[in-house]
Amino acid sequence: MAMIESATDAATGTTPLPASLTNDVRTRLISRVRTSGDAPTVTTHAPFSGDPIVELPQCTPADVEAAAASARAAQREWAARPLADRAKVFLRLHDLVLDHRKELMDVVQAENGKSRRDAFLEVGDIAITCRYYARTAASALAPKRRTGLIPGLTSVEELRHPKGLVTIVSPWNYPLSLGAGDTIPALIAGNAVLQKPDNQTALTALAAHDLAIRAGLPEDVWQIVLGRGSSIGDTLLDAADYVMFTGSTESGRRIAAEAGRRLVDCSLELGGKNAMLVLDDADLDRAVEGAVRACFSSSGQLCISIERMYVADGIYDEFVPRFVEATKALKLGAAYDFSAEMGSLTSADQVEATDRHVRDAVAAGATVLAGGRARPDLGPFFYEPTVLTGVTDSAKCFGEETFGPLVSIYRFATDDDAVAAANATEYGLNASVWSRSSRGRAVAARLHAGTVNVNEAYAAAWGSIDAPMGGMGISGQGRRHGAVGITKYTEVQTVAQQRLMNLAPPMRRLGDQGFAETLTASLRLLKKVGWR
Repeated sequence: MAMIESATDAATGTTPLPASLTNDVRTRLISRVRTSGDAPTVTTHAPFSGDPIVELPQCTPADVEAAAASARAAQREWAARPLADRAKVFLRLHDLVLDHRKELMDVVQAENGKSRRDAFLEVGDIAITCRYYARTAASALAPKRRTGLIPGLTSVEELRHPKGLVTIVSPWNYPLSLGAGDTIPALIAGNAVLQKPDNQTALTALAAHDLAIRAGLPEDVWQIVLGRGSSIGDTLLDAADYVMFTGSTESGRRIAAEAGRRLVDCSLELGGKNAMLVLDDADLDRAVEGAVRACFSSSGQLCISIERMYVADGIYDEFVPRFVEATKALKLGAAYDFSAEMGSLTSADQVEATDRHVRDAVAAGATVLAGGRARPDLGPFFYEPTVLTGVTDSAKCFGEETFGPLVSIYRFATDDDAVAAANATEYGLNASVWSRSSRGRAVAARLHAGTVNVNEAYAAAWGSIDAPMGGMGISGQGRRHGAVGITKYTEVQTVAQQRLMNLAPPMRRLGDQGFAETLTASLRLLKKVGWR
């Protein structure tokens, strides 16, 4: 039985919305969505209680076209501002995010249902992103000298220009990290952004937008539109010079196909069926604690969380009971403070998907070691953190992403066996390896995953923002973070200046054969002297 620690309203038995999320605040935030009002509204509900949060205006295709036009007009002036000035806006946003961390955590929890600790990590993530790109953009985007055709006579420079209008489609599971984290480098690079957050967590994106305006960002440069993809998705893509999408592999395929048809580049961070490998020389205290975070942070609604765990035969009988005990000890609760360690799932769909995978696995012979049931006594969308063994390849959760608090544990005999099992998937987003020795890094390098953490769950790779993050296989294409996280939002231009003479006259004087012989001799010489 998972422990309960939940703050509830004494009169109703439910968890009310946080005091900071007043009617006035909600009204002010949704007023930033420009809509004609012709489309119906959508009411969102708090995962902790099921109570309504806000009635959201939905945009029509015409509204999206108008927002895109306003963004394009504002982008020209924004891009003309010195890069240092654009970066200063986000250093100010860094401070505002930290100053308003309580209000941001409140809205993230109200819309998503995650624990306070997980909500705070999103706040910290955005502060880090602001600081990193504000400090490094000048280096990443600076003109760069390149080797010319003729040494001393051909001068070549690589320039970077903003793409123009970047369309960002952000998900509900990390509404602040992914609602603002991809927007920040796009804006610093001189682009405008047209963003569609998920309706369920729209207020979080609007809260980040509101702070950015307070930090000095021109309001029209970052436009937020609301609506279902089936209604406004085509218009969003038609407006884009670049597309950044985070979501399901199925949706990512459709977006990539449409972007390809329009010859617009895109970056896609998609699903995962991430593996954790606990080698026989692992520090079990660290591995148990890390495994709990790896599997159940944000209630398992994390693209880079662990859903498959492979444990060495030699430590299996010690590690698994300790992990199960730690899982059962997790404090579940609906609380706008730090008293709960795991919060709610975000929707009925997520509860149903998790429970369907558990029931299917059990029917196929799996054993439930912890959890395995919904907890409506805590809130409408709570589900206990669940550990399974004996999962066979006939079970849905063996190969399909659950995106909930569910992990399956398997034994392995050798490192080769573990690597083979971990790589036996089309996905390739994140992985985790635990070992006291250099074996950990050696095994990590063999895994088919865009990020691999050694002796950590996922935070080491994700938080090391100077390094790129993204997926292999059907987990996506492109990368966020690192220099590529901002340069992807730019067009590269090569400017080559030829000095003293044109290239054609020497060719004519030498004749074709003479030119070929002279060039051959020159190429041999350049190789000999070590020229690139």
